[in-house]
Amino acid sequence: MDKKKLSETDIITKFIMPAVKSAGWNLMTQIRQEVKLRDGKVIVRGQLGVRKTVKSADIVLYHKPNIPLAVIEAKANKHEIGKGIQQGLDYARLLEVPFIFASNGDGFIFHDKTNLNQLETEISLEDFPTPDQLWQKYCAYRGFKPEQIPLITQSYHDDGSGKAPRYYQLQAINKTIEAVSQGKNRMLLVMATGTGKTYTAFQIIWRLWKSRQKKRILFLADRNVLVDQTRINDFQPFGQAMTKISGRKVDPAYEIHLALYQALTGPEESQKAYKQVEPDFFDLIIIDECHRGSAAEDSAWREILEYFSAATQIGLTATPKETEEVSNIDYFGEPVYTYSLKEGIEDGFLSPYKVVRVDLDIDLQGWRPEKGQIDDNGEEIEDRIYNIKDFDRTIVIKNRTELVAQTITSYLQRTDPMAKTIVFCNDIDHAERMRRALVNLNPEQVAKNDKYVMKITGDDEIGKAQLDNFINPKKAYPVIATTSELMTTGVDAKTCKLVVLDQNIQSMTKFKQIIGRGTRIDDKYGKLWFTILDFKKATELFADERFDGVPEKVLVTKPEDIIEDEDDSFIDDINGEEENETEAQTIAEPHPDFTSDTQTEETSGNAEIDSDWGEDEEEKRFIKFQVSGISVKKMAERVQYYDSDGKLVTESFKDYTRKTIQKQFTSLDDFTRKWNEADRKQSIIDELANEGVIWQALEDDISKDLDPFDLICHVAFDQPPLTRKERANNVKKRNYFTKYSEQAQTVLSNLLDKYADAGVSEIESIHVLKVQPFNQMGKPMEIAKKAFGGRKEYDQAITELEAELYHDGSRSA
Repeated sequence: MDKKKLSETDIITKFIMPAVKSAGWNLMTQIRQEVKLRDGKVIVRGQLGVRKTVKSADIVLYHKPNIPLAVIEAKANKHEIGKGIQQGLDYARLLEVPFIFASNGDGFIFHDKTNLNQLETEISLEDFPTPDQLWQKYCAYRGFKPEQIPLITQSYHDDGSGKAPRYYQLQAINKTIEAVSQGKNRMLLVMATGTGKTYTAFQIIWRLWKSRQKKRILFLADRNVLVDQTRINDFQPFGQAMTKISGRKVDPAYEIHLALYQALTGPEESQKAYKQVEPDFFDLIIIDECHRGSAAEDSAWREILEYFSAATQIGLTATPKETEEVSNIDYFGEPVYTYSLKEGIEDGFLSPYKVVRVDLDIDLQGWRPEKGQIDDNGEEIEDRIYNIKDFDRTIVIKNRTELVAQTITSYLQRTDPMAKTIVFCNDIDHAERMRRALVNLNPEQVAKNDKYVMKITGDDEIGKAQLDNFINPKKAYPVIATTSELMTTGVDAKTCKLVVLDQNIQSMTKFKQIIGRGTRIDDKYGKLWFTILDFKKATELFADERFDGVPEKVLVTKPEDIIEDEDDSFIDDINGEEENETEAQTIAEPHPDFTSDTQTEETSGNAEIDSDWGEDEEEKRFIKFQVSGISVKKMAERVQYYDSDGKLVTESFKDYTRKTIQKQFTSLDDFTRKWNEADRKQSIIDELANEGVIWQALEDDISKDLDPFDLICHVAFDQPPLTRKERANNVKKRNYFTKYSEQAQTVLSNLLDKYADAGVSEIESIHVLKVQPFNQMGKPMEIAKKAFGGRKEYDQAITELEAELYHDGSRSA
């Protein structure tokens, strides 16, 4: 056996796995192969979204399924023994494990973070460490005391479906459990919306409950929808041990209690149901969405936490609230773990987003009434300049509402009229007017189903009843939901593809929560990314240093571009007119009104929450001026993008592609050489696709008649391109086929036609021989044998055909 010729898989099977098993590692419980840690970041170009390919860790070793210890990265024997060590270190960083092994089958390079005197050593296959050896080193490294071990090693819940915590969820669970085992009683977990906070909380509770470290647990939330979703979904395995507190009665017969704050307390002493039990009744409290004021000193709910002050209390939030008035860190302490929106997008667990900024002249320039001007209700309008903060709060400009609704409608008509859409308005009245405007603009859709547009706010029982249908991917209707506050948090709308901001948002906390309505991914229903349509400059908060997510692009546009654009260029966008850097930076600078959190939009304490559904009931009551006939016009447009480090740049999709290709290939000669040397051109195509070059989008932008070779030469190296048909005809003119048999010439001629129609990828797969006209000549292997002498000779003929196609580089023959 020539070891040098073995594949990586053979090296793992014949050398690495036997060495690991011989050291005593259990194949069923302690060894996992091909462990995929990330899902692959979604790359968005125009209206297309694809996932980047991600590699899996070859082998991960565990003490128990909830405690990873080591990563093993394998390479074929033709490589040096330590070739995979850096890749292994990357996986180890995600898993936070101290032991990394790299091997080519000859032995191992052992990177041991617990041994600072000698981080890396070479060991033989026979000397691979035992499970006990690594576990003891791990415990010493982490500083675990004997009394902590039973809790730390308690397994998470396994329902047998194969579902296991993602790497960051496992870190959050383990760090929280470790903190509890150390005797800490106040903890904060910060995890971006859509990353599974409730599932993570369930696993934390499960391990503490099963180990009997915590026997009575309270899960606190501020909305019925949050409690009910939790009980029915993630917490379902608790079964008969779980109850939802209702009727202001705490039943001590249950161990797992789910409750609304409002069910446990109120302004009257008779409403303080939590006092039915002793202060030591609960020994664990999980506070969901704790940014909403539960820990604020002036909150009516703080009394619940203080009453059960002896209990371990864990706060969950996507957006820890840090203002002069409120700080959750003051109460809970620094987060034991943080997983940000940016990390979620990079890992491919959260969807990226594009931003379409729509600037209206009346918003930017303001509006002042004429002397003595009265509104539609006969009220004299106060004489002052009204601006973006006033519209739909103190004054209603009806034409503005119509233009916003028309812009939303046109965007959906050009992309997907059935795309789930949330329109955030300033208040309930605004949401109702927006609903009415959208209904009138979509008569055909509303005729199909009168729930195409619904107002879903706290005051509307019919609208609230449709919330479950809106968030259910299997339900087509409602499609558009207009709201103000009700849907800002806790609404798991996985298939939401459009988030419309026509609301004055000054709070970073609230902004993140609203953006979170669209960040969930649903591969099954084709939801990989979403669009933010911003009418109120809310997305200027992207420039705030406290924001940790980077949009794919920002398109500043005018309503007419969306409403009137005949060729959809604003949507497929990204080769719009370039702007100079000075102009681009005008949007990057934070607006003065967005530099700090205020209580204008999001008050602390329970004033912001109603007894069941949310803040909508707290709508401010004041007279609004209603004004018709005011002209609202378009403004300038600009295309903008953010790069990977969060800096604003201005570039087209061609620029992005050019830069990406030029990182891979130093020159035209370098590219053509590597292209011609590649056994399969598809490998280069796939490699560039993995870097974000979406070929379909590039074809749409440049030409559908060009081969990837010519697209690259043209976009990256400014070469005049040839179409696929021109390349195929050039080959036919040279008549190089004559050296082949008549049957082979027929096959090659038809392959050239296939190339002209579909490109090089088509002819590189032998499956092309299964379709017309080849299927009339026989099966693929029969054709290869009869026409060329066998599969090897057929493959050689394809290589020669490609050489003829590209033999003169990008120039015409």
